[in-house]
Amino acid sequence: MSDFARLVRDQLRADAQQLPDRWSAEGRVRRCGSIAELRACARRQVPRPAFDFADGAAMDEVTAQANLADLERLRILPRPLIDVEEIDLTTTVLGRRVEVPWLGAPTGLTGLQHVRGELAVAGACAAAGTLYIASTMSSYTIEEIRASCDGPLWFQLYVFRDRGLVADLLGRARDARCEALVLTVDTPRLGSRERDRRNGFTIPPRVTARSLVEGARRPVWTRAFLREGRLGPGNLAAGLEEFAMQIDPTLSWRDLAWVREQWDGPLVVKGVLHPDDARRAVELGAQAVVVSNHGGRQLDGAASTITALPGVLDAVGDGAEVYFDGGVRRGADVLKAVALGARAVLLGRALLYGLGAGGDAGVARALGILRGELELALALAGCPAVGRLDRSWLAG
Repeated sequence: MSDFARLVRDQLRADAQQLPDRWSAEGRVRRCGSIAELRACARRQVPRPAFDFADGAAMDEVTAQANLADLERLRILPRPLIDVEEIDLTTTVLGRRVEVPWLGAPTGLTGLQHVRGELAVAGACAAAGTLYIASTMSSYTIEEIRASCDGPLWFQLYVFRDRGLVADLLGRARDARCEALVLTVDTPRLGSRERDRRNGFTIPPRVTARSLVEGARRPVWTRAFLREGRLGPGNLAAGLEEFAMQIDPTLSWRDLAWVREQWDGPLVVKGVLHPDDARRAVELGAQAVVVSNHGGRQLDGAASTITALPGVLDAVGDGAEVYFDGGVRRGADVLKAVALGARAVLLGRALLYGLGAGGDAGVARALGILRGELELALALAGCPAVGRLDRSWLAG
């Protein structure tokens, strides 16, 4: 046998030994080097209706795209000749130290991306030294998430027409040792999500010719989902239509005051874009606000979150912490938001892409990618610690 033939044989054997690893979730996500690559991988793994439920936004998705584009346009102003051998990513949120300046955002029906759903995301956040915000609309119950995760949890709440249901959710959140309540205030009605309409997406799902084809094209997801998947929100005995009917369009500032009376722990108000609203939320007892447009999933044409962030920060001042939500795909995005003044950012879709690409391993990979990118961005910007960032690191 010639040396060339022997080389080819040995290479083929090596490739064959690596095939099982390449097919595994760990091997699949290991090859992804960015959140965009995890998104592309998730798109191949998850049936289109489920993927689009997480990836899509309202109507023409103008606001969702603006979240990305406006954040990308913001420019960093690096500072040279600064010792950046050691980079400190730590910060605090409501008095709790976290190892990275981000939190796991509340996302509904997370189990549609992978059967492990919120259990995987909460566990990965805890392992990364930060906390997870469990959604009212989570696939797993708050009790199941708590049982699977030793890390800190917050709970996100919608105020429903049935205040008894709300009170019950608050009691369950207390029993699950949730340290803070995140009240979402930007959903008096559900936004028009046209990808879901085009896909015929419903919860519980309807069996159609299209859904059968999508399931057949992704047998690994389908097999796992049929075996142990969650069809609806674990905390509620309802599908999406019933959830939409429970949303209270009369929600007002007096209801925020009512929630403040019902919850004796820290209160965070999520879904604020206008400075006056941020100021009033703090006056009514909120310890923090989240600048958010629901990922562009509610009012299409609303301001991007990065353009709304400075006004909210100026209005709130030192009266409360301000978190940023919307469009974070790179470590440099985190740098920009924190430099503007956000205490931390929320990660929603970025973690869902990792989840869809490879379950627990995929979420861990997403967090690892962002951590590495943020460390590099800080070093190249000449900032050795997240806590030292301010607007002087931004151009303009």
